[in-house]
Amino acid sequence: MKNIDGNLIFDHAPRIASYASAVGKKEGEGPLRDWFDRIIRDSYAGKDTFEQAESELMTTAVRIALNKGDYTQEDIDLACCGDLLNQCVASSFAMRSYAIPYAGVYGACSTMALSMILSATAIESGAARRAVCAASSHYCTAERQYRFPLEYGSQRPPTAQWTVTGSGACVLEERSRITPNTKTAAHQTTLERLDSDDSAFPKRDKRPHPIYLHSARLGRIIDFRITDQNNMGAAMAPAAADTIYRYLSASESEVQDYDMIFTGDLGRVGSRLLRDLLSEKGVELGEHHSDCGVMIFDEDQDVHAGGSGCGCCASVLCGYILDKMRDGTFRNILFVPTGALLSPTTVMQKQSIPSIAHLINIRTNA
Repeated sequence: MKNIDGNLIFDHAPRIASYASAVGKKEGEGPLRDWFDRIIRDSYAGKDTFEQAESELMTTAVRIALNKGDYTQEDIDLACCGDLLNQCVASSFAMRSYAIPYAGVYGACSTMALSMILSATAIESGAARRAVCAASSHYCTAERQYRFPLEYGSQRPPTAQWTVTGSGACVLEERSRITPNTKTAAHQTTLERLDSDDSAFPKRDKRPHPIYLHSARLGRIIDFRITDQNNMGAAMAPAAADTIYRYLSASESEVQDYDMIFTGDLGRVGSRLLRDLLSEKGVELGEHHSDCGVMIFDEDQDVHAGGSGCGCCASVLCGYILDKMRDGTFRNILFVPTGALLSPTTVMQKQSIPSIAHLINIRTNA
């Protein structure tokens, strides 16, 4: 592993061996519905509380990811997971179902990338052979922790975003573990997707392209003095611009070298601002940028500026994006989730919102 001007280059490029996503009803009605493995239409997921429901989403995503790769708990050396709740309880309560060494991480909505970078580093160093990475969020848990009680029925401004109810999980594996008999992200097992009458539908199987983590970059904390918690896109866009620009500069690459640059949950407002900020630095995104928060919902679903939350980019990555890499549509992408590092306390104290963006370069050739 090398550090080149802040870019982390993995000498042995850990492989994304399997992956899965589980989402809620609203997400299952959006444009990416066919790429999610499980759609749970009950907001409580059969549990007593929304917090338990969020844990169930992660438990489900991890279980399906393990099943796809034909892995048992004993095959996994590390679980690196996170969410938006205080003390990361959604993740820790989910992972108590598994006898896997656990490291809870928090990077707000950038958590999925952070967990993957840390897991890849552990694999690269020899500290782990395989690791599970997962992140989750739930509209109801995030809304009442960060904003208002659900019963309050507050009006949301046009810049507000809708926290995604969902979770994504993937298994990273050292390259030396690849064998012809190993089940891969080709989804060689029947995948689960539940529609309104709880009937299961298999996805179409395809010959897979292997998927690797080639390099990464940990972001810096950037604060543009935004104080409005209902305008997260504006708060996070500067962090995304900073990380993308620094990665491109250090790697001596250009936007056109990548099939797509996926940001996590800038939404429509933040995505426009990102383009403006990079344009000022001489970087034009053109048709090479898409945002998971914009992709996951249709405009007529009344989510205002788009989706947000840890589960937003995690479920889109572990569904649509990796499926498209598996079938060869994408071969070289940048995955850049962003996180607003605020808390209810800092909002009440009227402090500005510091943000961060972590980046992963995912390729189908090592």
